[in-house]
Amino acid sequence: MLVFLSWMILCVLLGSEASPISCYNDGGDATDWFYIYKLPKEHGRKSPIAGEMYLLLENGSEGWTEGKGSLNDTTGALGRTVGQLYSQGKNTEVAYILYNDQEPSEDFGAKLVENGESRAGHTKGVLLLDKNQGFWLVHSTPLFPATQKTGQYYYPSSGVINGQNFICVTYPLDAFQTIGEQLQINEPNVYDCNIPESLASLLPALADVCRKHLSSQIVPRVKLASNRSVTLTSQGGTNFISFAKGALFDDDLYHAWVAPTLKSDLLVQFWIRSRGILPSNCSLGWKVLDITRINPGDTFTFKASQDHSKWAVSPKAAGHKSGGGWVCVGDINRNEAEEKRGGGTVCLQDPVVWKAYRTAALECEACGGGTVQC
Repeated sequence: MLVFLSWMILCVLLGSEASPISCYNDGGDATDWFYIYKLPKEHGRKSPIAGEMYLLLENGSEGWTEGKGSLNDTTGALGRTVGQLYSQGKNTEVAYILYNDQEPSEDFGAKLVENGESRAGHTKGVLLLDKNQGFWLVHSTPLFPATQKTGQYYYPSSGVINGQNFICVTYPLDAFQTIGEQLQINEPNVYDCNIPESLASLLPALADVCRKHLSSQIVPRVKLASNRSVTLTSQGGTNFISFAKGALFDDDLYHAWVAPTLKSDLLVQFWIRSRGILPSNCSLGWKVLDITRINPGDTFTFKASQDHSKWAVSPKAAGHKSGGGWVCVGDINRNEAEEKRGGGTVCLQDPVVWKAYRTAALECEACGGGTVQC
């Protein structure tokens, strides 16, 4: 009996330990990484969660699965993950950075505008970490998420009508210095952040990104690389490639850099309802085709004009001489204005993720005009 009571006490003590800061799935379990495809609001659909339905693909799954409930739910993968920001309270040992080129107002009442004239990075993301590990969420949703002082997670109306994409990866502590260096190149619009001194000394690049936001004085501009790609290894050992470009790169991320680096043609989905859209480009030995029609997970077919996501996929699987099998999810479009702005994408070569995105791309713009099957 005494042994049993001792075992029960041990279980209670272990269970009382704080959950690790990590990406989480719909079941509430920590996961090494996940992708979310937020579907656009389907015309004529009367469901109360229309426009907040999503597909989830996580480490170890076999493809897209239908999301649990609404993207607005705090118990879903996105709600559980980003919700950790608000549950920390005044924890002085937790660091976070929120950045978005379309930052939220206090009540999410800001007007949604694509500011193509801005020179700041066209970047959107969330970082949350402690002394052990954390997550980096890269996404495409305007006015998201709410500031930490708001105290609760919710999904904004600004992200409901159009399709959106999210990639969340759980990283060990040492990866966040490299992530900070990538963000320095991007020059993101940081609207809320806190890096405690205990972590600032370990992650000076991340602290610098936050310091520029908090400073009321003009911070001397440090000459940074125009672009850099690095391998980031997740907590579970998966290798991702982060591509970060700054304003000085002054070219298209996908055709001028990602395709030749990966040695792969690319099919690219991005927000086409903006000025100066770059057409499909088959020069320099690489075909980068703009996607025009999409159907992820055999849900329903929609036009690229209904999708605010920014992702790219290789036309062919891995193993071809020209490379292949890549999926990249990021935060920058193919247009003239954003050639001169910071932004990036995170790429993974994984057969399950590749198939999920490759089968979603139905039609593309051909080089020279016209439409072809992707």
